[in-house]
Amino acid sequence: MFSRTAAAAASRRLRPALASTVPAALARHASTTSTKPSGSSGFRRFKWAVYSLAAVGAVGAFVSYRTNPREQQQPDQSKKTVVVLGTGWAAVSFLRGLDTSQYRVVVVSARNYFLFTPLLPSVTTGSLESKSVITPIRFFLRFKPFGVEFVEAEATDIDPKSKTIEITDNGDVKGVVTKTRLPYDHLVIAVGAESQTFGIPGVREHALFLKELWDAKKVRARIMDCIETAAFPGQPEDEVKRLLSFTVVGGGPTGIEYAGELYDFLNEEVRKWYPEIADKVKVSLIEALPHVLPMFSREMIEYTEKSFADMNIEILNNTAVKEVREREIVVADLTDKSGQKTVIPVGTVVWATGNTARPLIKDFMPKIAEQTNRRGILVDEYLRVLGAPDIWALGDCTATKFAPTAQVAAQQGTYLARQFNDMALTERTGNDILATCPPFTYKHRATLAYIGDDRGVSDVQLPFIGNMVSFSGYQSYLFWRSAYLSGLFTMRNKVLVSFDWAKEKIFGRDISRE
Repeated sequence: MFSRTAAAAASRRLRPALASTVPAALARHASTTSTKPSGSSGFRRFKWAVYSLAAVGAVGAFVSYRTNPREQQQPDQSKKTVVVLGTGWAAVSFLRGLDTSQYRVVVVSARNYFLFTPLLPSVTTGSLESKSVITPIRFFLRFKPFGVEFVEAEATDIDPKSKTIEITDNGDVKGVVTKTRLPYDHLVIAVGAESQTFGIPGVREHALFLKELWDAKKVRARIMDCIETAAFPGQPEDEVKRLLSFTVVGGGPTGIEYAGELYDFLNEEVRKWYPEIADKVKVSLIEALPHVLPMFSREMIEYTEKSFADMNIEILNNTAVKEVREREIVVADLTDKSGQKTVIPVGTVVWATGNTARPLIKDFMPKIAEQTNRRGILVDEYLRVLGAPDIWALGDCTATKFAPTAQVAAQQGTYLARQFNDMALTERTGNDILATCPPFTYKHRATLAYIGDDRGVSDVQLPFIGNMVSFSGYQSYLFWRSAYLSGLFTMRNKVLVSFDWAKEKIFGRDISRE
């Protein structure tokens, strides 16, 4: 009994002590355990600081390497001379893959840069700056192990008999020598094509094209000219409507993307800064075929035409342009048997139709009996010009079964570079490597187009499976942007384009007229 009573009394006496002691012990334990993560978090901060410094150092080293090219070895003048005409998709892809230690390489082009043509419509409205979509050609050539000569000139004549080309200085500043001839052992023609006018009166005089960088600058200036003139005080109502009538001829990817970029500019910038004339803006697209984007799937065509209707972009399918005048365009409905013509007042006409051969190619083809196609140069399955065994032709200047796209030209350039590398290896080793080389085959990856209002259309070929997947809308727009961003050749262009897109979203497009 004593023990039970004593135990109870002791328990009563200990309760207050335990009540004060246990929390204190728990608090000491918590403080002890809390000091352990502080050390580990400090280590983590140190680790991430090291990682960050390493990343900054790596980026700095990469930038330094890309902006300070190393010393190149001089080309061996005794080796065979390869002359490349052009600095477009086909030529640059060829030069990037070519082993320049095996040849003396000379590049001739009227422009000293590579133009990323898929993003050219974005330059017309200020979504992208012109410098963001071009890369100086020497950025590619200076990083080859052996030097490559570049001549900024226009090739004006090709003589397959003497194996020489004539080049002319086309710059504004002329030297003592403005014309000369260059010999070649192998010639690669990759000069592209120019816009097809189909002999329609007034196109070259009054329409604007969308083929080169200076074309995009002209379109951008013309858009702002029309808008500012329409905002001039006292301008008649019908003249305001004419000035703000923008017409696109051609329903291919270039015409569609330009119309989409133009809609974004007019809807976002003109409506914000020119509210008094914004409701008078009209965008029209003329296409001779029954539908736009004939190379896309049916679902994507229907989505594009419905989206344009939602955005109040008028599509005139089955319509042919008969004449382009200074202030109007004459069209005819191809489904109307009477052939009645309609006159449409316009402020700007952008011509985005098919391709035709450049004057250089038109003069070259009659010199070879096998060249019987007026559309372009005929080549065999190895891209060798028919009737000229030492000349190859790539890209839009050729008449092949492939569509005149950047994808085709780039793959042809890469393929031909492998051919030339194998050809040099054959001559060096004596083994006929070319005998086992397969002919050129085109692997289609995707067909993409931006249609405005943050919408896109995409037909994507799945690798290994071969099935085509089509999707549209905002996710297609994001895919379009990511695909073109990754397709840019240099980190410099990737950064510039990314900054331009971010700048457009934050600050809007520039509406100043240069």
